[in-house]
Amino acid sequence: MSIASQPVVAISGPTASGKTALAVELAVALGGEVVNFDSVQIYKGIEIATAKPSEEEMRGVPHHLIDYVEPSINYTAADWARDAAEKIVEMEGRGKVPVLVGGTGFYLRTLRQPLFDSPRTDENLRERLRTIQKRHGAEHLHRMLERVDSEAAAKLQQRDYVRVTRALEVYFQTGERISAVQPNRAGPPEFADRIKLFVLDPPRDELYGKINRRTEQHFAAGLIDEVKQLRAAGVRDDTNALGAHAYRRVCEYLRGERTLDSAIEQSKQDVRNYAKRQLTWFRGEPDAVWLKGFGDEERVFDTLMASITPA
Repeated sequence: MSIASQPVVAISGPTASGKTALAVELAVALGGEVVNFDSVQIYKGIEIATAKPSEEEMRGVPHHLIDYVEPSINYTAADWARDAAEKIVEMEGRGKVPVLVGGTGFYLRTLRQPLFDSPRTDENLRERLRTIQKRHGAEHLHRMLERVDSEAAAKLQQRDYVRVTRALEVYFQTGERISAVQPNRAGPPEFADRIKLFVLDPPRDELYGKINRRTEQHFAAGLIDEVKQLRAAGVRDDTNALGAHAYRRVCEYLRGERTLDSAIEQSKQDVRNYAKRQLTWFRGEPDAVWLKGFGDEERVFDTLMASITPA
């Protein structure tokens, strides 16, 4: 089968389900390379609680779009989709099989269904809007949006700070309403219809037990010191990088807003809830092929290979 006619395999599932092990095994079998679509693993210096694969776990397989963005940058799904598309085309041009792996479903959906071409974030403008939110509340930003783009405001909840802020940024940076420019989306990349999504679905009790143990290991491995170092280097608590899972709770602990025990237990709950949301998201993907079990199980790999290998 030629590179241009074979499926682009995307492996996903809840956190701690063994996605990386399965992706690496597949890449070894196919002579492929891995492309990450985890929204936290992209950041440099965000290590302990991200489950980034070690050199040993990579088994010599090249990994792309991992550990390559500064943590102070609020990297978006559109940024990832652009970079991933370029990387996949480049890999296939070298005769390599791309194997996508990660748990951020919105990244993968954005690759297959591109967003409109929005302007890059103006950090000074974002900081001004953040200051307004802190002083007057998210509802005040929503009222601002109503004045400049009532159509967009009508579709957003008053406290949806992230989307309201982005709509305001588009207006103030370009002079155009986001409701008017959003329909102007680029078409999907050539390979989009070749993406075949597989989702791991391990037993829930075993998954949650693994999440709890792994969270405890992260704290024992120096997660608090890692966050201290990032903050000392100027990374803000409200960046995307430090807003992830346990990082957010460690920031609350360092600000004196909760105890260490509370930070650990809430982190466990956060990650378990995140796993539930991931499973819910992928159930909404009509073409997903579900694999019962963890990614390091031989039978799961065999099932995957049988699904992508011509009879």
